[in-house]
Amino acid sequence: MKPSVSPAEVFERALEQGLVYARSESGERVALPIHRWLGPLGPVDARVLDRAAGPVLDVGCGPGRHVLALSRRGVLAVGVDIAPAAIGRARDRGAAVILGSIFDPVPSPERWRTALLLDGNIGIGGRPVALLRRLGELLSPRGEILCELDPPGTASRCELIALEDREGARSRWFAWARVSVDEVGVICSRSRFTAIETWGDEGRWFARLALAPARTGMTFGWRGDGAPA
Repeated sequence: MKPSVSPAEVFERALEQGLVYARSESGERVALPIHRWLGPLGPVDARVLDRAAGPVLDVGCGPGRHVLALSRRGVLAVGVDIAPAAIGRARDRGAAVILGSIFDPVPSPERWRTALLLDGNIGIGGRPVALLRRLGELLSPRGEILCELDPPGTASRCELIALEDREGARSRWFAWARVSVDEVGVICSRSRFTAIETWGDEGRWFARLALAPARTGMTFGWRGDGAPA
């Protein structure tokens, strides 16, 4: 498999193998928790979903465990993901999901009460401000985002990463962002959101973001090295 292969193709192989890595430009390689994505809903995720009001839009839904869990609770939920293999797995499990990008047209704009950015999906596209602004277009006026973040004391950044499967086959590079729970307020200030709650649970970190009135004159930004200024 050549490096020009898409991340979605490598992810499809990884789903079959049960293992996938993220490699950064610096050479660091980290195993991603694919077992958690493919398994049943864990207690930490269940407690996050306790905060979700329907209808819920799960961004980067993967194999659909959050969508399926919400539907079993009687909460209307729909997932969106660009990986055909993940969408196929989600549909096989009975989850309502859409194949495509969150930046493509999405049904029922301005009616979603909650958007999920779990499993680090605030990093999608490497532009967290643009992603939150897009969700601001889709959420209802009282809408909220439940997002998973990096731990306190870590650096927020945008970087290029590639996916690798068990055999070392690597995808082409793509942009991904990492946002620390310490700095989520900086992202919110540029995207019409306010962080109204942050918490840690069994080593994972989360925030609840609510839509706020548009403000002007903000001076926050992203430095050239990818960290919030």
